Amino acid sequence: MTRRLYLLLPLLLAVTAEISLTKFSAGAIGVNWGTEASHPLPPSKVVELLKSNGIAKVKLSDADPKVLRALSGSNIGVTVGIPNSMIKSLNASRKVAESWVHDNVTRYFDGGNRVRIEYVAVGDEPFLQSYGNQYRPFVIGAAMNIHNALAKASLASEVKVVVPSSFDSFLSESGRPSSGRFRADLNKTMIELLSFLTRHHSPFFVTISPFISFHQNKNISLDFSLFKETAKAHKDGRKAYRNSFDLSYNTLVTALSSIGFPDVDIVVSRIGWPTDGAANATSTTAEAFLKGLMGHLEKKTGSSPRFPVETYIENLLDEDKRNVSSGSFERHWGVFTFDGQAKYSFSFNHNAKKLVNAQNVQYLTPKWCVVNNNKDLSNASTKALEACSLSDCTSILPGGSCSGIGWPRNVSYAFNSLYQQSDHKAESCDFGGLGLITTVDPSEDKCRFWIQLDTSHSSPHIPIFFLSLSLLLLFLLS
Repeated sequence: MTRRLYLLLPLLLAVTAEISLTKFSAGAIGVNWGTEASHPLPPSKVVELLKSNGIAKVKLSDADPKVLRALSGSNIGVTVGIPNSMIKSLNASRKVAESWVHDNVTRYFDGGNRVRIEYVAVGDEPFLQSYGNQYRPFVIGAAMNIHNALAKASLASEVKVVVPSSFDSFLSESGRPSSGRFRADLNKTMIELLSFLTRHHSPFFVTISPFISFHQNKNISLDFSLFKETAKAHKDGRKAYRNSFDLSYNTLVTALSSIGFPDVDIVVSRIGWPTDGAANATSTTAEAFLKGLMGHLEKKTGSSPRFPVETYIENLLDEDKRNVSSGSFERHWGVFTFDGQAKYSFSFNHNAKKLVNAQNVQYLTPKWCVVNNNKDLSNASTKALEACSLSDCTSILPGGSCSGIGWPRNVSYAFNSLYQQSDHKAESCDFGGLGLITTVDPSEDKCRFWIQLDTSHSSPHIPIFFLSLSLLLLFLLS
């Protein structure tokens, strides 16, 4: 008997550890892992980062084979993403859907080192209002074809098809949750989507964004957004809402009930607070928000009739190639910096008091590119514009952590951004003779001049979005 218990002990410990990592009293906590970075942290390092911080669920924006191979055998629950660009073709052809499922799902269920794929997310918030009808008419058909392809592969019971909905897919004109509804242009689509989800026992994936609500709604205070007990409550009849999360979440619950789906499981597929690129986007506020959110979900207190079954924090890492059309903050959602270093004190589970950084990260040699103050700098701002059109300069824009360093140090920041982006190629620090390579770190206070990662597998940088040149020029020349 004693020997049998001894042999079972490792298994019991493993099961206990798994439960402690994946279960929160209000559902599992995971993270979003995006790959829109010029120099991504190697996937194997990211998986180590996930495991060392007790993160047992991850939502991917795509189905990168390198990422999925790194996740094999990890026992981390995975949501695989399908980009919006594929929705039309998946809607039009079952063959395309079957091919996608074979290449990105089925192959990872074979063998001993399988990937624990739990969901396939069709699109990346395809109902975002700014997209108009670009994707909406094709989403349900694409989801059905993916489900049928999974069923054909005998995986439909293990892998559920979901469609992540955006924060602006639901609203309340009065600001009261009891008046919550879906956008009028989405009502029919939402009924179709929720009928599909209910039929196949899939949850409703949705973004909740207290940060954007704070910036867009003058009636929502920072304290209300950060779960502060001193925040003034928002009244809705007999109910009093004491934080922005509950206000938005219950607006969604009402919207779901209004079209006949009061009991569908809800997954908050994206929620977080950025640390740069906007007013009140700092490490301090991000820490306060996430600690408040985790405490709130754990206690299950507040005005919500039911809580999400899973919640995915936005984002694991900063990504310097994300589209910034909605704001510079889009590149600074990470709980960790691009190189896997914690930005603040926080923990994803009860077994640790703080985050664990990525280990043995490989950087380029410690060199920076700065403006040569001994040269004629009359053309420096123009050269800075050129640098920023090809690299990430969001931190020197208004509201950014480096916005106060002034001219010409902001020109140096721009020069260095392109120099790091270009893997220290000497010509990338020329700028018509205005650049100077130095081994003296030009960082100051809270403005860090980064050294980029040394990654042999990073692809050449092709900008996916150019910064507003007029805004940057106005800022640099002021």
